Amino acid sequence: MKRRIASWENGHSTPDDFYGPLLCEALNVTAAELGLNHRTDQDTTLLHAAYPASPDDAIATVDRLWRADLNGYEPLLQAEPSEHAWNEASLRWLVAPEPSFPSQRAADATVRGGLADVSVIKSTSDLFAQLDDRFGGDHARQSVIQYLSRDVAPLLSGTYTEPVGRALFSTVAESTLLAGWMSYDACRHGLAQRYFLQALRLAQDGNDRRLAGSILSAMSHQATFLGQFTRAATLARAALMGISGVATPTLRAQFHAMKARALARTGDRRACEAALTEAARALESRNNDDEPEWITYFDEAELAAEAAHCFRDVRSARQAVAHAENAMSGSHVRSDFFATMVLADAHLHADDPEEACRVALDALDLGEQLKSARCVAYLAEFRRHLGEFQTSPTVREFHERAREHRLWAATATVITQSR
Repeated sequence: MKRRIASWENGHSTPDDFYGPLLCEALNVTAAELGLNHRTDQDTTLLHAAYPASPDDAIATVDRLWRADLNGYEPLLQAEPSEHAWNEASLRWLVAPEPSFPSQRAADATVRGGLADVSVIKSTSDLFAQLDDRFGGDHARQSVIQYLSRDVAPLLSGTYTEPVGRALFSTVAESTLLAGWMSYDACRHGLAQRYFLQALRLAQDGNDRRLAGSILSAMSHQATFLGQFTRAATLARAALMGISGVATPTLRAQFHAMKARALARTGDRRACEAALTEAARALESRNNDDEPEWITYFDEAELAAEAAHCFRDVRSARQAVAHAENAMSGSHVRSDFFATMVLADAHLHADDPEEACRVALDALDLGEQLKSARCVAYLAEFRRHLGEFQTSPTVREFHERAREHRLWAATATVITQSR
């Protein structure tokens, strides 16, 4: 190891994909500051967001994305999402032919994968998903990417039977979806979109239409957050259409809820309420034993949270408050934070700044351990709305108490950048 470090210091080599991120973490510097971007600086193809043309293309692209992400390739980390890519992905998936399979590789070229490897990936990703839910996307995002790049990429590029390959693609699609969600939560929006695109292609070739629909739903969620409301509604509709033959009640409920979120932001209250009604009706008929394990989190509390967002956005404060109060699950920290902030915003819209400030302080306490740029964005929006009540003694007291919280301090930067 000492010889390797000396080689790095003398400029004869650079840290590899395993040691590079560890050095960055230990020294508290970026990969760019350590000069580790050399291998991805010229890889401008990663900046083009597109739906992969084949499973081989998806495997190669996602591997390069993971490595570029680990090496801190700034053009990729700062990339903007592509509006065209959302449209292309949903259309290409909807009209896709039968799932493809990677080209044959030499038997001794790389590792040989089996179902036991697939099970390990699934279990590991589940653990990372729990960390994401509890501490936010920025907490373990780099660890997820490192695991995918080090342990999963060689399996994807290895040899396997077709049944193992289908299971592998589906499981890696789910893991890459998690990487996309975590990147989205960190507000790395272009990077998140690229992960969603690769995940969608892998799900397609894993013949997992339910998961593919959920990935389109995630894209819809992100598009709504970014203000692309009409496109978000289209993505949710594509998800519903694409899984019509294999749909489950919970999946239909979640996709209808995503459509409602988008429609609320367009101001179409009637269509929004119709979508929420469809979501509630679907959820009533669910049987968790028949649902994919990864969607069983979506229950009455989650639907109430989505409805609270919708009614806040159509300025129906009373209904937003009622739904937000039913949205606290007690088991999903970040979701509870979002629901609490929606409740605080709803009280502001009802001209009740005192109750809004009390609830927002609860949210700040709840989010003390969260590392999530999305949480900061919710707080920044609340802070802007709070400006209308700046003469209130309660609001002035709230500012004094809130300044002690890390997430609240971060809102100052967000508001400054938006001006």
